[in-house]
Amino acid sequence: MTLLSIILALIVAIEHFYILYLEMFQSNSDKASKAFGVEREFLKDVRVQTLFKNQGLYNGFLAAGILYGLFLASNPIETVTLFIIFVLIAAIYGGLTSSKSILLKQGLPAFLALLSILILG
Repeated sequence: MTLLSIILALIVAIEHFYILYLEMFQSNSDKASKAFGVEREFLKDVRVQTLFKNQGLYNGFLAAGILYGLFLASNPIETVTLFIIFVLIAAIYGGLTSSKSILLKQGLPAFLALLSILILG
């Protein structure tokens, strides 16, 4: 795997760990309100906080899978590619169903990482 591919994959992983942090530990904060484009009053609902924490866990799984692929997997390219594709699919779905900005914020880094892996290895 090339250095560029590793760096881009790391960026995607770091982004998803940050999303985990916002959703699981800052779900009722001004940061989360701004990042996700929802009103603070909405975030105060315990049911919403529970849903956010669940989503955060899944974002953490995506990030952990990328790191596993980069540093521990016997076939790093295959493993990282799989998790980057998962991120890309989630970004496309989120962009279509929630906010178009997800395509840019989460989809673009994942797309660039995938492109780099497929072209450069």
